[in-house]
Amino acid sequence: MALNRAACRGLCQDSYPFHSMILEMALNNDLISDAQALLGGRIADAGTTRRVALKAALGLGYAAAAAPLMAQTAIQTPADGLVSGPVTIDVNGFKMPAYRSAPAGKTGLPVVLVISEIFGVHEYVADVTRRLAQAGYMAIAPELFVRQGDARAYTDIGKLQAEVIAKVPDAQVMTDLDATVAWAAANGGNTQKLAITGFCWGGRITWLYAAHQPKLKAAVAWYGRLVGNATAQTPVHPLALVGSLKAPVLGLYGGADTGIPLDTVDKMKAELAQGPAAAKTSEFVVYPEAPHAFHADYRPSFRKAAAEDGWQRLLAWLKSHGVA
Repeated sequence: MALNRAACRGLCQDSYPFHSMILEMALNNDLISDAQALLGGRIADAGTTRRVALKAALGLGYAAAAAPLMAQTAIQTPADGLVSGPVTIDVNGFKMPAYRSAPAGKTGLPVVLVISEIFGVHEYVADVTRRLAQAGYMAIAPELFVRQGDARAYTDIGKLQAEVIAKVPDAQVMTDLDATVAWAAANGGNTQKLAITGFCWGGRITWLYAAHQPKLKAAVAWYGRLVGNATAQTPVHPLALVGSLKAPVLGLYGGADTGIPLDTVDKMKAELAQGPAAAKTSEFVVYPEAPHAFHADYRPSFRKAAAEDGWQRLLAWLKSHGVA
């Protein structure tokens, strides 16, 4: 259920420092709904000790607005045997930062694009690229918000949504991802074996890219929004793109996600059943007790069983569709 203005105002005053700009964004209720889902996973701040422990253990690098951070569940994947770190990708003259991980000394690697949540490419997303690299992939996470601002620096999730995320055009994202694919092909990747996965905001982008990029072999969308309001920046949503799907999508969703009603998943299933081959091959897995962001191991929303099962399904999906 979307927040109305009164409910949102109550959240601002009583629960979390939600910037007042979000109250005036009636023309884009999708942002409010996304914020509600993100807030739904929050618990009371765990305190300074846990934050210090996380910083010591993982070198921080987490987006400020994603707090509270959970040191005891955050995963740190070793970079042993990998080349892992920042790279720069040329997008028509613009230098876009990205984080790349891959097995060291190897070429012809299958490629997986990793699309972040609204918090940008921070430590959690970087770790996801290392997990994929340890499984034999070149994994690249581009900074898709960088023209609009530094998502990692925001402390207020409402300001982040209003000042950065709402200003990112889908068309720009598709161009950036195409440039990332070209970079991968020129730097040891085999883009004939291309996949994409994304979380939350990135889950929606995963669906969009599966309808955009003909080279794509497989996609895995983690709790990405399927429907929404048409805006100048987001003119079309996944439900309307089923007929254009070029690669099968595995959707991993939470039954307790307050931002993505299960009836939208049902609508998507119905459309997929009537779509082209890639659509008919697509699948959903819904974890009944899982909230939004259940894979985000550094946050209170993390659900270990669902996250681990989803990850194994991701690896199997890539293999079964010729990416591995």
